[in-house]
Amino acid sequence: QVQLVESGGGLVQAGGSLRLSCAASGRSFSSYGMGWFRQAPGKEREFVAAIRWNGAGTYLADSVKGRFTISRDNAKNTVYLQMNSLKPEDTAVYYCATSRLANLVDRMSYNYWGQGTQVTVSS
Repeated sequence: QVQLVESGGGLVQAGGSLRLSCAASGRSFSSYGMGWFRQAPGKEREFVAAIRWNGAGTYLADSVKGRFTISRDNAKNTVYLQMNSLKPEDTAVYYCATSRLANLVDRMSYNYWGQGTQVTVSS
């Protein structure tokens, strides 16, 4: 069993930055791939970023490449999403999740999810 708690969301103006954190409980954190997804009102939950268990591989959605960075600290059981140059279309609830499967882009690969943190970008 893994519990995930996201933090760091908030209201920011377009062009600003936020750093999301996802703290995980459980002793197996370092063996999981981790992902960030987001869901805007009326839209499906979509992939944003993911990172392999050892940090050796990272993946970003095309819409956030060059603006977002994912990283992890296995000693702290925490994964981060650094979001720069934010746009109003980045407004959504952001979720972190864990996966032991190879395909970290597919939402169906993830088994544990956090409750989400709201990110609102004003124009």
